[in-house]
Amino acid sequence: MYARLTTEDAANRLDGPLLFLRRTLDVGYNEAVEVEGSDGLVRLGRIAAVDEETIIVEVLDDTAGLALSGTHVRFYGEPLKFQVGQGILDRVFNGVGKVIDGGPPIAGEKSLGIDGLPIKPVAREAPKDFLETGFTAIDLMNSLVRGQKLPLFSGGGLPHDQMAVSIATNARLSSAETQEFAIVFAGIGVPHETAEYFQREMERSGALERSALFLNLASDSSAQRLLTPRYALTAAEYLAFSEGKHVLVIMTDMTNYCEALREVSASKGEVPSRKGYPGYMYSDLATLFERAGRIKGLPGTLTQLPILTMPNDDIGHPIPDLSGYITEGQIVLDRDLHRRRIYPPVKVLPSLSRLMKDGIGKDMTSADHPALAAQLYAAYARSQQARILASVVGEEGLTEVDQRFLKFGSHFESKIIGHTDPRTIEESLAAGWEGLKQLPVEELHRLSDAQIQQHLAQEHTGD
Repeated sequence: MYARLTTEDAANRLDGPLLFLRRTLDVGYNEAVEVEGSDGLVRLGRIAAVDEETIIVEVLDDTAGLALSGTHVRFYGEPLKFQVGQGILDRVFNGVGKVIDGGPPIAGEKSLGIDGLPIKPVAREAPKDFLETGFTAIDLMNSLVRGQKLPLFSGGGLPHDQMAVSIATNARLSSAETQEFAIVFAGIGVPHETAEYFQREMERSGALERSALFLNLASDSSAQRLLTPRYALTAAEYLAFSEGKHVLVIMTDMTNYCEALREVSASKGEVPSRKGYPGYMYSDLATLFERAGRIKGLPGTLTQLPILTMPNDDIGHPIPDLSGYITEGQIVLDRDLHRRRIYPPVKVLPSLSRLMKDGIGKDMTSADHPALAAQLYAAYARSQQARILASVVGEEGLTEVDQRFLKFGSHFESKIIGHTDPRTIEESLAAGWEGLKQLPVEELHRLSDAQIQQHLAQEHTGD
């Protein structure tokens, strides 16, 4: 179906990435559109809204040079689709699934709708099994489980990009399942130098061989930004549920996605909600995050690690607030730890992985892992209380036990949570036990006598 535009029709107009048309055809929401301008360029788009009189098309490519006169619009009659195949790994794509690494196009085996297929609730299987990231703050304290969606809440200037690359490089399953692991990495609205950094580091480390990299630049259309995570998740669903791989999807920065959602919503003239974001932002984010999971009878899994920057470091901002409702926990980065040059600057106490219990313990990480993590949390929380008390009465005014907890808190931040090289889960567990050696045995209430005897007895003989 075709439509030819004319400037004489007042209903036809172009506003940023949105093309407004008078409705003369029977079309539907989210259908794919091809816009061919008088300059000869063909731009991809989709129907963003439709009513009895008007069609609003999101143009996904640059609209510079696009004039209404002489422009033709072709309606495909079906949603946008992504051609996927076995050659999708070790490739770099732009935000709408076009190859940009200089190689040949993907030999498509399947054409999948980018909005995904709904998973029946009864077909879902509960997330389980441990997925190692290389960071003690996550692996030991807030473990990531296959099939889980666990966001990372960051702030402007914090090293979330470095953490994203490190996780993409060092994340792994058990040695027996290494060949079945894949990464889908989506950079959403990132500067050009950041996109180059992502690609360069993944190529240098060899991680690109097991990865599909999607890069949407800050200079790209805001409408295109809304599709980047959908193309990335479509690739992940193919790898997980068709190829049987365990896929980790890293998406950064979801705040850029939400800003694009607000911009496009305002262009449509929709009534804004909190802080100008559309009232449907919750359900829109849910259509992305809920694509993580496991399906009964299929060997593959899809795990999500979305990264977002909190405006003004406000965890109550609508973006982190709504993301926290949809996902199963959060990893929170702390600016004070970053100023003290602790990397990764993970603020442990407000961080949480609600499904951690399903991925750790006997036959997965260590039988003592749950108790160790609980004891470290309790000890670090008490060290924070001792730190507050010391700021009032001075360190000399603390009891000997509180002074030891104060010393433990600094060790926990700099030596247990803070580390520059990636760690295996065994190394993270060892670092945790080493830190507890600084505390009196009688204060370790979360550990059993057998665990103390096994891991700490020799070091506490003088206590």
